[in-house]
Amino acid sequence: MSRRRRGEVAEGDELPSLHVRVTRADLVRYAGASGDFNPIHWNERAAREVGLPGVIGHGMLTMALGSRLVTTWAGDPGALVDYSVRFTRPVVVPDDAEGALVEFSGKVRRIDDGTAVVAITARCAAQSVLGQATATVALA
Repeated sequence: MSRRRRGEVAEGDELPSLHVRVTRADLVRYAGASGDFNPIHWNERAAREVGLPGVIGHGMLTMALGSRLVTTWAGDPGALVDYSVRFTRPVVVPDDAEGALVEFSGKVRRIDDGTAVVAITARCAAQSVLGQATATVALA
């Protein structure tokens, strides 16, 4: 087994996990910041009328939280070069103090020309909420 220097990144490395609780209050704050006031993100009746199981988090909020996993690991938000996801399942946010727990993990899939390509997994209630989530990060 080869020895790596401190701070060196290798294919297969796992990022420290990130667990985030998303509450209805977070949805209100995100709606204000993003301008997305769609009632499915705050009104139970509206969400159920369109066939959802309840109020859901903004997809872009979930995506942003996934980027936090990578930028925290990189130590620099500016190191994020590219990021893409597919939304596979909504994050249902109950109307209680606990909210929904979203768990993020990541693994370095590839090292290329001074960048690391990271595969991200996002789960809520034991189900994947982001699919094909991949971030490219510039390495220092």
